[in-house]
Order: sequence, then C-alpha cells, then structure tokens
Amino acid sequence: MFVSRQMATIDFALDNLVWLILLVVLVVFSITIPNYFQIGIFANIVEQSTFVGTMAIGLSLIIIAGNIDLSVESTLALAAMVTGLLFATRGAGMGFAFTPEWLVIPISLAVALLVGAAVGATNAFFVVKLQMNAFIVTLASFIWVRGLVVAISGGRSAQSLPDSLRFLAIETVFYVPLIAWISIGGFIAFASILNRMPFGRHIRMIGGNKVATFRAGIKIDRLTTITFIMAGAIAGLAGWLLALRTSGATANLGTGMLFQAFAAVVIGGVSLQGGVGSLSGVYAGVLLLSSINTAINLMGMPAHFTQIIHGGLVLVAMLLDTLKTHIRARMI
Repeated sequence: MFVSRQMATIDFALDNLVWLILLVVLVVFSITIPNYFQIGIFANIVEQSTFVGTMAIGLSLIIIAGNIDLSVESTLALAAMVTGLLFATRGAGMGFAFTPEWLVIPISLAVALLVGAAVGATNAFFVVKLQMNAFIVTLASFIWVRGLVVAISGGRSAQSLPDSLRFLAIETVFYVPLIAWISIGGFIAFASILNRMPFGRHIRMIGGNKVATFRAGIKIDRLTTITFIMAGAIAGLAGWLLALRTSGATANLGTGMLFQAFAAVVIGGVSLQGGVGSLSGVYAGVLLLSSINTAINLMGMPAHFTQIIHGGLVLVAMLLDTLKTHIRARMI
C-alpha cells in the first residue's frame, strides 16, 4: 500500500512539474522586469492563453490516444471564418440576425462546433476506416482546410460581429475576459473526463498499448473516431473564441498557433509516445509560453527571441519526458 501511494505521488509530481517551473519563472520575471508584477499583466497572460490553450485541449486528447492531428490550426481558422461570414456585418460578412438577439450566441457556437467536428470526422474516416497514416492525413487537412478558408472568403475579411457576441470578449470577471473563463472551463471539464470517466481511461490505454487494449475488448476504432471528432470540435470552439476576440476573421487568422499548441502540450508533460499526460500540465505549459511572450514584449526584445526560447523549451521538455519515462520504468 505504501509503495503504491509513493508511486502515485511521484507520478503526480512528474506530471505537474511544469507548475513549479511556471511559478519560478513568474517570480523571476516579477523581480527582474519593471511593471511585470501587476494584476493587469497576469490577466493579460491568462487572456492570451485562451486560443492556443483551447486548441491544445483537443490536441492533447489526440496525442494521449496515440495519434496526431496537424489540422487543428486550420480548423480553428475555418470555424472563425464561417462565424465571421455568417454573423459579421462588414467585409465578406452576411450579418445574419436573430430575435431575440441572444440567440446568436448558441447558434454561432453550434455552427463553429459543427464545422470543427466535420473536419475531425473527415480525418477519422481516413485514419480509422481507410487505415491511413494520421500524420499524412492531418497534414493534408492542414493544407486543404486553410485553402478552403481562402476560397469561401474570397481572400476578404469578415468584420464587426454583433454586440451580443462581442460582449463575451469585452466583459471581464476578476479582470479576466469571459472568453478566457470559457477556455478555463474547458480545461476543467476535459480534465475531469480524462481522469474520472471510462473514456479518459480507455484513450490512455489505447495510447499506452493498443494491442492490449484491443484484447481487453475496448472498441479502439470507435474511441479513435470520437477523439478526432472531439479534437476538431474543440478547435472549432477555439476559432469561435478567436473570432469573438478579433470581432471577425481574416484568411490568415491563427497562423503559427499549431506550433505554439504543440509546444504547450509537450512542455505540459504529454508524452508524444501516447498514454501519458494531464490537461492540468498542458494549461500550465500554455501559461508559461504566454508569460515568456509577455516578458519579451515588456523588455522590448525582438520577436525572433520568442521562437528561439519556445524551441529551447520544447527540447528541454522532450529531455524531461525521456527522464520521466526512465523514472516510471524503474518504479514498475
């Protein structure tokens, strides 16, 4: 009993090491950078984590299940553009209105989720039904979905979403915009699913050992399909939130967010080998990247330092992942 508790404690510490790193970084930045230690700065860090963080939720589920999805960035852009085209009033927007006005919130959200789920279902069809390589399938989706964004918009932007949508990006609770609270709620909800529900346990099993999971009678194909659809829908949610933040969409919206999401996932302790990781750690990874970006901006450093530091953090995270794998192997 004591050994099992000790193993559980060590496992928890390994999965949440990034929170300690985040705390150290925030303390160092607060001491060394003028004007960093402010409520407004910390609220901005949380807000800037919203979109990459939301997208990272679905990406984490996919990777924990032993797969990969490179299309989430383009899916985010497509959901944002469809939201803009339907509900914005300027540019390429058609400005659909509803009575009562609050209906635009659930309807636009449902549209964004359906757009994302459709892309995820397409990926799942090729990966699960046709047994194609997930990396190639989702790389192709990354390309064709981004092309679809340009095609349906004609390269034009769609701007000026109605106030009934915009207030979610403007109104704050404890200095943090409502859209950021939606993202935080997503992390909490899916962390509970991952840790406490059979679905979460089963996708961990699939990512850890697919053969053993199949022999245990778990329907791998169905769960893999659901995971891809969920990742697409969550990317659609991220696109909806980003459209609200920017009051519309452009054809290049979200460019580069895929690499930030991957960095956050890896830094957050999700193993690229599958089966291991927590959404708590991923959220800490997102906050860590956002904290570094904010520090670089406050210090007036060139933007390319952000890429250099992010790349270094990913390499360090991979080394830590290897170290944690060795530690867990010795514990067994």
